[in-house]
Amino acid sequence: MTNENITIPADLLPADGRFCSGPGKVRTEALDALAATGTTYMGHSHRALNVRFKVAELRNGLAEMLVLPDGYEIMLGNGGSTGFWDCATFGLIERRSHHLEFGEFGSKFTKAVAAAPWLETPEVVASEPGTRPDVVAGTDVDAYCYTHNETSTGVHLPPSRPADPSEGDDGALVMVDATSAAGALRFDPNETDVYYFAPQKALGSDGGLWIAAVSPAAIERIERIAASDRFIPASLDLKTALDNSRKDQTYNTPALATVFLAVEQINWVNNNGGLEFAARRCDAMSEMLYGWAEASDFATPFVKDPAHRSPVVGTIDLDDRLPADDVVAILREHEVFDIGGYRKLGRNQLRIAMFPTIELSDLQALLATLDWLAENL
Repeated sequence: MTNENITIPADLLPADGRFCSGPGKVRTEALDALAATGTTYMGHSHRALNVRFKVAELRNGLAEMLVLPDGYEIMLGNGGSTGFWDCATFGLIERRSHHLEFGEFGSKFTKAVAAAPWLETPEVVASEPGTRPDVVAGTDVDAYCYTHNETSTGVHLPPSRPADPSEGDDGALVMVDATSAAGALRFDPNETDVYYFAPQKALGSDGGLWIAAVSPAAIERIERIAASDRFIPASLDLKTALDNSRKDQTYNTPALATVFLAVEQINWVNNNGGLEFAARRCDAMSEMLYGWAEASDFATPFVKDPAHRSPVVGTIDLDDRLPADDVVAILREHEVFDIGGYRKLGRNQLRIAMFPTIELSDLQALLATLDWLAENL
């Protein structure tokens, strides 16, 4: 049977086939709410009161969802997490940083820092894809940088401060990239100084925005570097972003739809029990996915250590007799979207999102569909 002749029974397929790891599924209820605003929101100045009220709702809702300690603030700006790496390179790392690399996104931040001529060569601890290094003290560094969840490999690392900081290192900031984790994974904000993310994955919105929960120590660092003689482009200046955030706005025009959709997701989570509600949804899906793969005769979890497996992005190796490219192409024809593996890993692999917006019943249907394809391809 050729791929062109494959027709998956309709009663097997998920009701909603959006399993992309980014941009992730946006709830249709949120899209309907945006459409229902008509002329009262979209097309308004980002400094207009009604838009600033929505930004305030985003900042306050996130502070509630993340259970931020006293003194922590939510700040935001344009550009996404990739843009925030440049902001941090200019305005948060003082001299030398320590990086953990266990996937594509952590390594990209390292490269951005290494290219900055005003910073010293960063200290790097790396591990093979599918594994993670430990958070340990660096050598004469002022920032620790790593990801909460590596979207590329399906490995997560709960944020923590080094247990025994080196001499002179006790003031180092802990900076955690939480782009595919924020709003889905449990964490202790006291273990971080900068917990930054974009809203197009677990936060059920669209891209183009970075958001950061910053501690008093991080705020002091931002203000001190901004007051120094270091050149910082205005669009990357975290002091400018902080000042504007405190006015519930951004330095330049944001995507208003992104702000609105993020607020819809945050309110949905908070109204249903907060971060624990979202995390439980992800737990149920990840238990189903990894249990299915371990019982399968054609699929295997890529991440061998169960404690390291991501609850929000599952990477699953397939038997060579079942080409992942064919599976992805056939599923796309049946409106099941974007579950291909991360291209740079180069494995015969699927990567399946389990963000809070996804329904357990849809994941169950996807797994039944994969079983059917294994029998019929």
